[in-house]
Amino acid sequence: MAEQTPAPALGSLVPEFELQTPFGDSHSTSSLMGEKGLLIAFICNHCPYVAGIADRLADDLHAVERMGIGTACIMSNDWEAYPADAPDRMKTFAAKHGLTCPYLIDADQSVARDFGAVCTPEFFGFNADGELQYRGRIDDKGRDGPEGRVPELVNAMKLIAETGKGPDEQTPSIGCSIKWR
Repeated sequence: MAEQTPAPALGSLVPEFELQTPFGDSHSTSSLMGEKGLLIAFICNHCPYVAGIADRLADDLHAVERMGIGTACIMSNDWEAYPADAPDRMKTFAAKHGLTCPYLIDADQSVARDFGAVCTPEFFGFNADGELQYRGRIDDKGRDGPEGRVPELVNAMKLIAETGKGPDEQTPSIGCSIKWR
């Protein structure tokens, strides 16, 4: 079922968390925070919305990292009910699409709840003070393809890196609902 993200609570602080990758590496909010901010992407392996943007998401995350913004992807789905999202498959998905940022396992789904995440893909952009400045979509094309797209996520994070503030107008992300336990 397709979900649309609710209106962002701009200015709210990034939730504190510590999660592991499928390889066992631990990452926390503070270890991920970049000099100019933090971008968290809630994704999963099986969602057709995520599959449709995965390659350009990797490119966009690299662009954001070059701005001095830390990045991470979080998988919060119930992988027992959706085995394609299991941690061992997260490794394969990341390698296939060139995701080099930490791809973290939210096994008890508490981080998704703390963020108020509702779908995949869903993006939360924070400034250097940890204040939410962006909760929107990756671009204006979604899973239709990258040709002629407006890279809204990259543009928003560039504005955050330069000014500490996100864009006044933000379009919600649309994707598959998080698969809750």
